[in-house]
Amino acid sequence: MFIIKPKTISLYPTEYNTFDYFNKKTMQKISRLLFLLFFISISTISAQKSAIYTNDSKDFDKAILLYNENQYASAQLLFEKVKSAAANEELISDCSFYIANCAIRTNQANADVLMERFVSDYPTSRKQNQAYVGVAHYYFAQGNYPQALEWFEKVDENNLTYSERDQYNFQKGYSFFSSKNKKEATTYLNKVVNSAEYGSQAKYYLGFMAYEGDDYKQATKYFDEVSGEEKYKEKLSYYQADMNFKLGNFQKAIDLGTKAMAKSNALEQSELNKIIGESYFNLKQYDKSIPYLALYKGKKGKWNNTDFYQLGYAYYKQKDYENAISQFNKIIAGKDFVAQNAYYHLGESYLNLDKKQQALNAFKNASEMEFDAAIQEDAGLNYAKLSYEIGNSYQSTPAVLMAFIKKYPNNANKSEIERLLIDSYISSRNYKEALVLLEKNKSPENKLAYQKVTFYRGLELFTDGKYQEAATLFEKSLDQQKDAKFTARATFWKGETEYVLDDFKNAVVSYKQFQGLAVAKETPEYKNSNYNIAYSYFKLKEYDQAGNYFQNQIENSKDDKVRFHDSYLRLADCRFVTSKYTAALEAYNKVIELKSVDADYAYFQKAICYGFISKNDKKIEELNAFLRLYPKSDYRDDAYFELGNTYVADNKQDLAIKTYDKLNAEFKSGSFTSKAILRQGLIYYNSDKDEQALTKFKKVAADFPKTPEALEAVSTARLIYVDNGRVDEYATWVRTLDFVAVTDAELDNDTYEAAEKQYLQNNTKQAITGFSGYVAKFPNGIHSLKANFYLAQMYFSDAQESKSIPNYEYVIEQPRSEFTEQSLARLAQIFLKNDDKSKAIAVLSRLENEADFPQNKTFAQSNLMKCYYENKDYPNSVVYAEKVLANPKTDDNVKSDAQIIIARAAIQTGDESKARSAYAKLQAIAKGELAAEALYYDAYFKNKDGKFEDSNLVVQKLAKNYSSYKYFGAKGLILMAKNFYGLKDSFQATYILESVIKNFTDFPDVVSEAQTELDTIKREEAKTNSSITN
Repeated sequence: MFIIKPKTISLYPTEYNTFDYFNKKTMQKISRLLFLLFFISISTISAQKSAIYTNDSKDFDKAILLYNENQYASAQLLFEKVKSAAANEELISDCSFYIANCAIRTNQANADVLMERFVSDYPTSRKQNQAYVGVAHYYFAQGNYPQALEWFEKVDENNLTYSERDQYNFQKGYSFFSSKNKKEATTYLNKVVNSAEYGSQAKYYLGFMAYEGDDYKQATKYFDEVSGEEKYKEKLSYYQADMNFKLGNFQKAIDLGTKAMAKSNALEQSELNKIIGESYFNLKQYDKSIPYLALYKGKKGKWNNTDFYQLGYAYYKQKDYENAISQFNKIIAGKDFVAQNAYYHLGESYLNLDKKQQALNAFKNASEMEFDAAIQEDAGLNYAKLSYEIGNSYQSTPAVLMAFIKKYPNNANKSEIERLLIDSYISSRNYKEALVLLEKNKSPENKLAYQKVTFYRGLELFTDGKYQEAATLFEKSLDQQKDAKFTARATFWKGETEYVLDDFKNAVVSYKQFQGLAVAKETPEYKNSNYNIAYSYFKLKEYDQAGNYFQNQIENSKDDKVRFHDSYLRLADCRFVTSKYTAALEAYNKVIELKSVDADYAYFQKAICYGFISKNDKKIEELNAFLRLYPKSDYRDDAYFELGNTYVADNKQDLAIKTYDKLNAEFKSGSFTSKAILRQGLIYYNSDKDEQALTKFKKVAADFPKTPEALEAVSTARLIYVDNGRVDEYATWVRTLDFVAVTDAELDNDTYEAAEKQYLQNNTKQAITGFSGYVAKFPNGIHSLKANFYLAQMYFSDAQESKSIPNYEYVIEQPRSEFTEQSLARLAQIFLKNDDKSKAIAVLSRLENEADFPQNKTFAQSNLMKCYYENKDYPNSVVYAEKVLANPKTDDNVKSDAQIIIARAAIQTGDESKARSAYAKLQAIAKGELAAEALYYDAYFKNKDGKFEDSNLVVQKLAKNYSSYKYFGAKGLILMAKNFYGLKDSFQATYILESVIKNFTDFPDVVSEAQTELDTIKREEAKTNSSITN
């Protein structure tokens, strides 16, 4: 513990608080009386003489009377009248003298000029020196010491009597004293120290000037010489108490101060409380110091940092930590020994109350000051330990611990800190910075930490969608293999990255390696390993193997309902694809029984299975049942089309026609519409209803030009026309179609088939050349739709995405075809990658409305949500976010995106109620940066509700668990500062804000917000703390 002994600033006496005789008002009265008597005597003599010279002038006498009655303005007018009429030189001189004196006493602007003129005009007048003395006395009596000094300077001291000279020296000395000219004051007051009338007063002021100059020996000498006089005793007790305090005579200072208290005024009592309190403090009698220190009023109503420290430390020594904190935390932005000491004991006080976040800030501050090395080291140790225990928003915990070890290599706690350093790499969860430190310090004892940190950092990158970087880190983790469980987990996640990077073969290898490790079953990943292997085989189209692993997942993991249901569905699909229809039926029925979100799909597939086992009646029954049970299913158009086809297969042509009609009525631009109309035409054709067939074929050609269905419709129509001998009519009709050129048909076909052959043989370069040539030569050719689509696909696969755009656009501009949906999806991907939001929105809107595959619809909706938000179209962004959330098949990552869009849009539009709800939901599913953002807003809303302590707990959680997300960490610190200020803890608030300003320069908006908040707090606190400067 280090005791602070500040220099106490004493109470400066003035003419108002020295002693009664020289109380300002008393002084004025005495001076006026002396001056009045002086002038009455002179006036009487003058009046007698004037009577001789002016034959007893009544006007002059009347003017003298008015002057003596202080009616200076009236007297001046009368003196001027007498002067103007007088012929006697002495009478004129006297009048001039009195006129000047009247002017001075009525504060006329030219008064000094008049007096100077009197002296100049009447150099031999006996009143000259008396005039200077009289005016000086007058200003002195008025308390106007600068003016008094001006006139004292004009006085001829040699023409004064001894008594006049003593008065002159004292008043001039006191005027210098009051004007803060101690050197001149000392000179003149020393001239009257032996004066019977003025000696005591002179010694008192000489003593006071010595006291102010810290010359306590000389001050004591003068004070002792006047201490016997009653009128000085009250004031001398105060000064003697202060001098003894400054000389270190603390008990004597206490005794004298206590004695002087009752007779002192309020200002002096405040200072005496400080003297007594500080004396007890320095005697380590802290319990006795507290009441006196607390009663101190400060200088001009303000305390300084030392005042707050002493009272705070006194409370600290009494173990009254709450009150200690209330004083220490008023020391804002301190940069000296007192502040370092205060911040250290503030940290100790917080620790004793288990307020660890506050303690961390206080110890951090003390550890950054170098005034006391021992305090700095101990504060640094506490700061390092607390960083490990609760996390650190300013810098990574490993960095704090490593810095301590480096700065204090011989500290007794070094081994403990080294152990904490290893653990901190994991517990801090700031894997990014921890990895940087570990890369620089690859010592053997850090290998386990390196294995864990690379693994966890890989998970972070995987969550953020940086799969290639994640894969690298999983490989690094596997290089160490110090902990078998982490080796197993890294193996599994290596498989995950391979899967999302479409490397399904290696994913299978990694997953199986994982399953083969002895500790795999102890990891959280094990329960889904069969599921992941199954999907890898599924992607490789090895459906038998995929089905077997889906079966394993079903048998071994029933708790995860989502994967359990999906495994049954994919098991059914695998059996279906491999023609094991009975097994497929069993699995599809299980999906329906479980009431899965995919029950409609399973029901449709079940109906299809019956067709493959030659049970068309059952297939028809199930398809009709499907249409009744699932009126909103995405598979209704599929069901209608299959039902129509089945009726055709069963030779129920009329039912087929009606079914196709229903399909076309419900899905006017569906993916099966052109096919259904074509099928109707073929039914009519095969029934020899040529005209009805032609009507359907012409509708297909007109409404769906260039599609394969249109080409088949034209081809079949040609047969009807030829069979009926109506070739000219056929030719006339065909010429109206821009995609059929009769004369170039063979060249068209040959050119297309040559390009398609290269395409089917995976000769990409040659295929691109061939299709490009075809599209250029036959822009509206028979095969232009396919050619443009295949050409676009090859450009896209060959990383020539910009070249694919015109071809994809050609496809989507044509009537709906089997290529439309995929072309829309590809274009959307390209426009999103190019950040061309306006084009992306247009394409995504179409994809949402036209997609048959649910994944494409979800893709469209989620990206429309993001595009609208980035365009600041918040209402539309929320509409699409809610669509995404309404889809039960949406995974958690996409749900997180939707919730964050709703929350951010609500913040932007001021709808905080909606933002609260969205951020609360986000917390349950978000990971990584989104989780950090959700926590920040949880703290934000708690702050707004005045729940400052709860808000701080959330900020601490943010700092501990998401320290790598610096932006929200910094924003959280500003919230913490606001919380502490709301809790009346000014130190914590200002220190945190200063740390944000210093440490987070990468985020100018955060620094600006912190500076604004800091300025506001400092302005407020400066009202009561004189040590604070803005």
